[in-house]
Amino acid sequence: MAGGEGTRLRPMTSNQPKPMLPMANKPMMEHVVMLLKKHGFDEIVVTVAFMANAIRTYFGDGSEFGVQMVYATEETPLGTAGSVYNAKDKLDEQFLVISGDVLTDIDLTKVLSFHNQNRALATIALKSLPNPLEFGIVITKEDGTIERFLEKPTWGQVFSDTINAGIYVLEPEIFDFIPPDKPSDFSADVFPLLLKAKKPLYGYIAEGYWEDVGTLQAYLQAHKDILDGKVGVDVAGFALRPSIWLEEGAEVHPDVEITGPVLIGANSRIADGANLGEYTVIGANVTVGPGALLQRCIVHDNSYLGPGIRLLGCVIGHSCDLREGVECGTDAVLGEECFVGAHAQISAGIKVYPFKTVEAGATVNSSIVWESKGARNLFGRQGVSGLANVDLTPELAVRLSMAYAATLPKGATVTCSRDSSRSARALKRAMMVGLNLAGVNVSDLEAATVPLTRFQTRISSSQGGITVRLLAGDLQSVIIKFFDSDGIDINEAAQRKIERLFYREDFRRAPASEIGDIDFPSRALEFYTLELMKNVNVEAIRSAEFKIVLDYSYGTASFVMPVVLSKLGAEVLVINPYASTKEILSFDKSAHAAGVAELVKSSGAQLGAVIYPGGDHIAIIDDTGRLLTNDEALVLLLSLLINSNRFTSSHRPVIALPVAASRAAEEICKNVGGQILWTKLSDAHLMETANLRENKVDFAASQAGGFIFPRFLPAYDAVATLVNLLELLSSVQMKISDILSAIPAKAAIVHKGVVTPITQKGAVMRSLMERVKNKKLVLIDGIKIIEDDTWVLIVPDPEDPITHIWAEASSMAHATTLRDRYATLIEQFVS
Repeated sequence: MAGGEGTRLRPMTSNQPKPMLPMANKPMMEHVVMLLKKHGFDEIVVTVAFMANAIRTYFGDGSEFGVQMVYATEETPLGTAGSVYNAKDKLDEQFLVISGDVLTDIDLTKVLSFHNQNRALATIALKSLPNPLEFGIVITKEDGTIERFLEKPTWGQVFSDTINAGIYVLEPEIFDFIPPDKPSDFSADVFPLLLKAKKPLYGYIAEGYWEDVGTLQAYLQAHKDILDGKVGVDVAGFALRPSIWLEEGAEVHPDVEITGPVLIGANSRIADGANLGEYTVIGANVTVGPGALLQRCIVHDNSYLGPGIRLLGCVIGHSCDLREGVECGTDAVLGEECFVGAHAQISAGIKVYPFKTVEAGATVNSSIVWESKGARNLFGRQGVSGLANVDLTPELAVRLSMAYAATLPKGATVTCSRDSSRSARALKRAMMVGLNLAGVNVSDLEAATVPLTRFQTRISSSQGGITVRLLAGDLQSVIIKFFDSDGIDINEAAQRKIERLFYREDFRRAPASEIGDIDFPSRALEFYTLELMKNVNVEAIRSAEFKIVLDYSYGTASFVMPVVLSKLGAEVLVINPYASTKEILSFDKSAHAAGVAELVKSSGAQLGAVIYPGGDHIAIIDDTGRLLTNDEALVLLLSLLINSNRFTSSHRPVIALPVAASRAAEEICKNVGGQILWTKLSDAHLMETANLRENKVDFAASQAGGFIFPRFLPAYDAVATLVNLLELLSSVQMKISDILSAIPAKAAIVHKGVVTPITQKGAVMRSLMERVKNKKLVLIDGIKIIEDDTWVLIVPDPEDPITHIWAEASSMAHATTLRDRYATLIEQFVS
């Protein structure tokens, strides 16, 4: 009998029938099937109702399990006896009835022998339990004949501790006592009729293990009993040491601390520093991050558990995604495909139903049941990002690229690239498959820098571009960036259109004759270099005879830089000059900059630079070996550019900067009559502003080491930044350290993030606006409050439950005080 919904076990059974609930990494019903096979029952009829296809799909015809299985579907609830009557045409001889959603090792052969010895019409397997109140009590005589039934008695009615275990041996004549096409129950209806008719009805008190597994506590206890060997079921895998089982393909780092008994499922990975406490069961294809702590918890298949999580006595459903520092208390349950943001806390006893999102930093004190799935936008700040093969799977990549292709005309071309990592390579191939199947051609640059991809998209006949790369600062994540025909990030309107098509699965499917093609442009790097050289004074650079130190950071810039440097006549010392995925994974700007700084000082070089692995951002080291902050690099480039011969009295500089840029940059522009175009903080808006021809932007910059020279490429490009810096330095013949020291003292900028639930962000900004409405405001992105020579910028984070605060003042102490004043105000609004 496998028609049960298991309502008391929700949310674990919200999207799967109770018989399919994992028990030691196998469906509960599989243990029952193997018990039947062990005792010679090789023909099995399965009565199914709730989510019947899940059972049919897993077990099929039973051949994989060494039995024959057929199914009887219960269209409407018929009760235990009614569902068996529904399978009457398949039960024409003596048969056994057993629940498919219990855990037991009762000796079925002995039950059958007892039945035959007594020539019974029906025999009920009975089990002695210390607390029988939740079950039907059966009272028998000394010879085993049943005298009385008590359904769900009170303690005053308990005259026995033997309960009905839901295992029956029956003769076909039993159908004479079951009404056709009508709900009927064995315990409440059929067996009392047999008693009344004085038919041979017996109870066999069975030995062995039996657990109904009707509650969360029973589910956890059943796992404990399996791992303790109290129930005779098969535990898959081999014993690493006593009471520690590993299934095939499981990988456990040598530094993992395990206190058995523990079961680790097939192909799961346990990272260094993790701690697996006793009675922990980990399903198949689960990733457990570094420093994670798991004790007495059950984790179902395909889940991701981030670094530093703490799970204590809880159940994590299928395909859940728990980010860094998440905590789940005792008896908490997460249904399948839940997402829990970093450092969120799920309190003890809380139930989170399937497909829910718990935002980062949240504390959940009440169960999340009915509301719809939390809105997690497909696009983030820079593109579509997520854990490789967890959030960003090949299946998702194909659907995502088909949604993107649906925004392009049939027969269009998209330029694609990747970094050197395997995950980016695999996902880029999936993206290309989706594009081709939607009738879009692909121009594949294979491994290339982000700027080269943008440039090729811009100068070719491509209608768009895609690059897939490891996400900076997150070793396990990948980001997919989308470009328009100008090679800049697609705007928010295009992102929303792709999201709508993706979620509606409104894809264009090309017929076989119109499936897209793939080509490999052969001279992209040559054209990129030639165009870059046209935009600078190469002879001035060559005449300066620069001595520089460069770090390619093991990225794809190593493919570009040798060709570019060959045109400049500089003496160059290069470190980390080849692409290496392994080394990229450990990229740290400060560590790389320290290595460059030492070489700059020892070699007497004029400058050094660290080119980020993607080739779009750059860190600059001056002639003294000091790493410039991003704000200092911005001021340096801006000062050199504005005072260069690129501008005349009739051509004043136009600079695009985000609203959080330093006032020092603003002052430099004003001093020469330049114009600043303030932009939002997003890279896409900055590039869009730099790209608009009517804006005539000469230079743009972010606050994260990204610089734009629009007359070459209206997007971040570390190589173009370096070449332009060399040209500008060649005209002033000054050291970088001297240039910076000549610039007036720069103010201090500080930042802080205040945790703000997503549902309160709008209310917080409304309250803040009412509070500061009489002050001088700039409302380009968030609220920028200007007071004398200071400013504060408050912007809600587009993805995380955080409100960002930037403040600038003449000193660090003043800026910190200003920032903290508004942080306290926001905290008051939240509370």
